Amino acid sequence: MISHVRPCLGVCAFLLAIDATAQTFPPANPFMGPPGTATMHANAASSDATTNPGPGSGPVSIINTNYGAVFPTILMGSDGLIVSVATRLENRTPYVYLLNPTTLESLATPMELVRSTTSELAGGIYSYLDNNDRLVLVNANGFLQRISHTQAVGGSWSLNVESSVQIGYPDVVGLVPDYQGRVWFATAQGTSAGSGAVVGYYDPTTAQTAHFTLPAGEQVANSISSSPAGVAVASTAALYMFNAGTSAPEQLWRETYDAGPARKPGQLSWGTGATPAFFGPDTGYEYLTITDNAAPQENILVYQTSSGALVGSVPFLTAGVNSGNEDAAIAVGNSIYYPSTYGYPYPPSAESGPSDPASAPFVGGMQRVDVLADGSLQTVWSNSMITSAAEPRLSVLDNLIYTMSVDTNTGVYSVITIDPDTGALLSSTPYGSSAGDNPLQMVSMISPDGVLYQGTERGLIRVEAVPEPSTYVLLAIAAVGLGAHMLRRRRSA
Repeated sequence: MISHVRPCLGVCAFLLAIDATAQTFPPANPFMGPPGTATMHANAASSDATTNPGPGSGPVSIINTNYGAVFPTILMGSDGLIVSVATRLENRTPYVYLLNPTTLESLATPMELVRSTTSELAGGIYSYLDNNDRLVLVNANGFLQRISHTQAVGGSWSLNVESSVQIGYPDVVGLVPDYQGRVWFATAQGTSAGSGAVVGYYDPTTAQTAHFTLPAGEQVANSISSSPAGVAVASTAALYMFNAGTSAPEQLWRETYDAGPARKPGQLSWGTGATPAFFGPDTGYEYLTITDNAAPQENILVYQTSSGALVGSVPFLTAGVNSGNEDAAIAVGNSIYYPSTYGYPYPPSAESGPSDPASAPFVGGMQRVDVLADGSLQTVWSNSMITSAAEPRLSVLDNLIYTMSVDTNTGVYSVITIDPDTGALLSSTPYGSSAGDNPLQMVSMISPDGVLYQGTERGLIRVEAVPEPSTYVLLAIAAVGLGAHMLRRRRSA
């Protein structure tokens, strides 16, 4: 049984705040909402790290909702309301939800989107909030839409399509703004059989869409990322860096990686399972990281953002046991953290093509790798006892990694915290054991007021710290108890 460690207060919190500022993040994207909550992977760089405090490793209270929908996208704008894109189980159709952040109740009638016929990740799942708190997505008919939420005089809320522009590509699985306001996208597949996926952007200043076609057969199965250096895209064969060019996306560099012979069990597609993440100790985007799909031993890869040169590779966990990944890294400062998804049981409808081997047990595991001052890579720790069932997120303010775990013997799902310095499991709080409680390797969101939100197969959960009684409250309770004791003594005298 993991004992809970109560979060430190006072001086300790001050020291944690100092430590948080030591972690270098890329500059905030000016065309995106609040850093940490405006996109699935926390920011445009896909760091999966935040300066927001989480609920901590002490006692927590949990609200577990059932919407009959899968919630992979949980976002929060500057107004503190939750905007989500969730796929209903009854019709496999995505909907936009506006939720009360305290009760998780729906504030507005959910907006039905167009169901994709090509990919479960298309149709708006990869979306973000812009700097006006509008949800930006490309629907399955190829319209780039900005969806706002407004409150009427009587208090009722509504979701409204504020703008809708046909960009000509309905199969979008990656979406991010660059630092000049262009909206970049990547399609899952090509526009014809055998052709490569499309990487492009819509420029709102010219109202024009420009595109770049990847080599034949290359697909995109993960999100895309941006930094002041450009836009990073990982295909099923290579990692790319693009900038806008003069009139169309310009390929700055392309680096192939070992894609392996097939999809591994616990992955959704062939090739890397990782969204490319920018990180670095100086600018926050000197490096890019993904995992390859080499068999049987997968590797963690780090590249120079400026040139695409491979900084180095490190074997990821244990070949044939847990060396497989379908999650983006936590990447901040000079450190990256990857969880294992090898053998994780996804719904068959989400998987693309047969895996090799056909199946494997899910045993979990997580690994931290640092880029040292001399440019070499070093594994700081690996912990094969962490059975992460969700994509982890790091709060640099708390110095805690948050994720969901699954007990592979009992099927119980829990909220857990991990020490990023040592990999030690610090706390574990069960929240469910039914199939609907499965977090499906989806990523959580941590709000500025310290609440964690996690999507599940049927809804979402809300995790908040249980407040500790203050010193004054404890003294008051003690005083009341002492007064009652003295009164009993007088009566018995």
